[in-house]
Amino acid sequence: MYSIRYIQGHVQVYDNRGNFLFSADSEREAREELRDYAESAA
Repeated sequence: MYSIRYIQGHVQVYDNRGNFLFSADSEREAREELRDYAESAA
């Protein structure tokens, strides 16, 4: 489980423990990176 948060005009992604994973310029970009991140972790 991941959460996407909007902070000062950009998007930050956190894991289910609240640890910062990465930032992105848009939610679309964050979701694409999250997909890649999850695939590489598997």
